[in-house]
Amino acid sequence: MKKFAAALILTLATAVAATAQEKYVGYYFPEITSMEAFDREIRRGPLASKAVRVEFVNTLTQAQLAAPEAPSYAVFAKGADAKHLMIVALNDQVFKTVFRARGAMAQLTANIRAGGFFRRQELQHVATFYDFLQLLQFDTLVLTDGEIWSHQVDFIRN
Repeated sequence: MKKFAAALILTLATAVAATAQEKYVGYYFPEITSMEAFDREIRRGPLASKAVRVEFVNTLTQAQLAAPEAPSYAVFAKGADAKHLMIVALNDQVFKTVFRARGAMAQLTANIRAGGFFRRQELQHVATFYDFLQLLQFDTLVLTDGEIWSHQVDFIRN
């Protein structure tokens, strides 16, 4: 019964997330070509607000703009509560494949772990960028090369 309930929740969450993303397909990114669910909750925190999610995106963007090289991808949040995070490649090499996009997410993991939040929570050795997005209560993340493929991650919370 637990497996059935988990499968039902995943199916419903995916359907809701897919519906929410439909208005962005063809404008911000091409059709979703692959999907995954991320359901790990390493720690429950206080409810994150739209302002917290927007500030997170602004901080990532400001860090990119402060670097000496041009940004290789754009990060932005959409939706009424800014719960849909999108990361779009700005050149033909950075996200040439979904594997390169995952590599960039691993690099963001290293940056997030170096920050104070995970250290204060004693999570710097186990938490990932996806865990951080889960804590911020994003519903979806779309990674895309901006041309051919888009990969959607659905964040599932119990």
